Amino acid sequence: MNRLSIIKNDCELDFLSLGALVHRLDPGVVPFRKARSAEIHVSGGEYNVAANLSDCFGLKTGIVSAMVNYPIGELVQTRVREMGVKTFFKYFKHNGVNGPNLATVYSDRGYGVRPPVVFYNRANEAAGLLGKGDIDWEAIFDKRVRWFHSGGIFAALSSTTSDVILEGMQAAKKHGAVVSFDLNYRGKLWAPLGGLEKAREVLRKIVGNVDVLLGNEEDLQTGLGIQGPEVAATSKFDTSNFFEMIERTVEEFPNIKMVATTLREVKSANLHHWGAVLWYNGKKFETPKAELNVLDRIGGGDGFATGLIFGLIDGREPKDALRLGWAHGALLTTFPGDTTMARLPEVEAFARGGSARVQR
Repeated sequence: MNRLSIIKNDCELDFLSLGALVHRLDPGVVPFRKARSAEIHVSGGEYNVAANLSDCFGLKTGIVSAMVNYPIGELVQTRVREMGVKTFFKYFKHNGVNGPNLATVYSDRGYGVRPPVVFYNRANEAAGLLGKGDIDWEAIFDKRVRWFHSGGIFAALSSTTSDVILEGMQAAKKHGAVVSFDLNYRGKLWAPLGGLEKAREVLRKIVGNVDVLLGNEEDLQTGLGIQGPEVAATSKFDTSNFFEMIERTVEEFPNIKMVATTLREVKSANLHHWGAVLWYNGKKFETPKAELNVLDRIGGGDGFATGLIFGLIDGREPKDALRLGWAHGALLTTFPGDTTMARLPEVEAFARGGSARVQR
């Protein structure tokens, strides 16, 4: 049986992420060209999962990343500590002019027929300077870690970050941790590194080391070059094509034990249909379709990964873990910012089919 083997005895960390920390400027529903103020959210595709698992689900989590000794770095570190995440940083000194920097993400929320607009400043990003040998993986994993996670955004930051991911995965495997990876293919990030051809070369090398893969149909087709079905799906919630692609993916990468993704149909910036699917050891699971009134969609996919991973670490059945991921991702879209403000009982209630009736 090709099942996950999660360390059961006591570990210093239940979950460890590797990825870039960023700060997101959020002017709410106002487009940036008209904005006069913005909220600051601390984020990162890989970090968000560690933060959510700590703050909502009570797990012991950590983040491996780069940090810069300037005021934005101090702000980011404060927010990370508030979420209860242990840090393993390589520090960089800011030169007072042009870096190294922590990346800035600019993202309004859109409204109605107007979609959110996201753009970046990742110039001279500290996380992109990380390379092979910068992290003492043995020191981290020697104290025992149950689950190690990274993602395609970090892999795309520079020509050296994928080496850091592979180092971390190899150490995780050596020490018995489950390894997961979120494909998160972003064409704009890969363009300076060699575009689609380079992305596939790097991502396929990484995916050859993972137990759990997160990614939608586009990620599998574009990022890994998995051939898609000849007939296009009539709906985002027609899961037959996706499961067919998963079967093809697992044929090419027999190390993969689990593949999961969210299903999202965007009716407007504030009205989404939401679901999720899971393939685990040859078995297929699906959630119901929920209608979401979205406040802030950023981080919903990371919220899904969080609940799913918690359920698996907590020893729940795959179908129940999937429902927790679906529920937590849905709830996360009702909060401002990229990380959770939910509590575990709220997640479990929604996963069971709870409603939005007032709680007295």
